[in-house]
Amino acid sequence: MTNNDVLRRVRYALRINDKTMTEIFNLGDLELTLENVIDLLKKPEDEGFVNCNNKTLDAFLTGLITYKRGKLQLKPGQTAKPVEVISNSAKNLNNHILRKLRIALDFKSEDMLAAFKLGEVIISESELSALFRRPDHKNYKECGDKYVRTFIKGITLMFRGE
Repeated sequence: MTNNDVLRRVRYALRINDKTMTEIFNLGDLELTLENVIDLLKKPEDEGFVNCNNKTLDAFLTGLITYKRGKLQLKPGQTAKPVEVISNSAKNLNNHILRKLRIALDFKSEDMLAAFKLGEVIISESELSALFRRPDHKNYKECGDKYVRTFIKGITLMFRGE
């Protein structure tokens, strides 16, 4: 599953228009014009298609978190956690995508399991938690494209009722 597919599917699932997509990218500290966003949303066979790299996708997901949940307000004496940025060669990109979507949608484990179930994949709570562990943890599980595709299908059914 390509990064462009993720952008298109999340946009569709959450009913996000082009102007709002531009705003979300800007919230993720990536200045894009409306034309840039439209080119990212095109399919590979379309003229003007632009490939979405991991940095661009990460900016979208980070902006989506801010768009959905607001800017993080730190309490006095609290320091901000370092933001995990995904590299262009990361193996765990799908885990990163699920983690950021979970945060943006403010989903708990039950919500995640429900979305997977709607997407027609049943996973256990322990399998789910393994997807969110650090890569160096002994119970870490690398997330495949099927899980991301299924989860986005599930949230599409949740939010669009289709």
